[in-house]
Amino acid sequence: QVQLVESGGGLVQAGGSLRLSCAASGGTFSNSAMGWFRQAPGKERESVAAISRSGSNTNYADSVKGRFSISRDNAKSTVYLQMDSLKPEDTAIYYCAAQPFGIGVSRWDRASEYRFRGQGTQVTVSS
Repeated sequence: QVQLVESGGGLVQAGGSLRLSCAASGGTFSNSAMGWFRQAPGKERESVAAISRSGSNTNYADSVKGRFSISRDNAKSTVYLQMDSLKPEDTAIYYCAAQPFGIGVSRWDRASEYRFRGQGTQVTVSS
């Protein structure tokens, strides 16, 4: 069983930056593809970014390309989401998710493909 704990959320003004962290325990982190998702009030959950087990491959939603960056430190069992040039529409609860043994490249944005998910961290961007 993999436990995921997100941190780093908060309140920031538009144009600002935040770095989210997701610490994993209870499994083999280096063998898991990792993803970030978000859900705003009244909206569907949407994918944000994903990273392969080795960190060599990353994927991003069009809405965050060029502003967000996903990375991982397998020695620390942690995945990060650097968020720059934040916009009010980025306001949401952000969740990290883990899928042991990886995910097919065409399915990285499907939450159902990830077996484990954290509790989330709130990100609020004020205008």
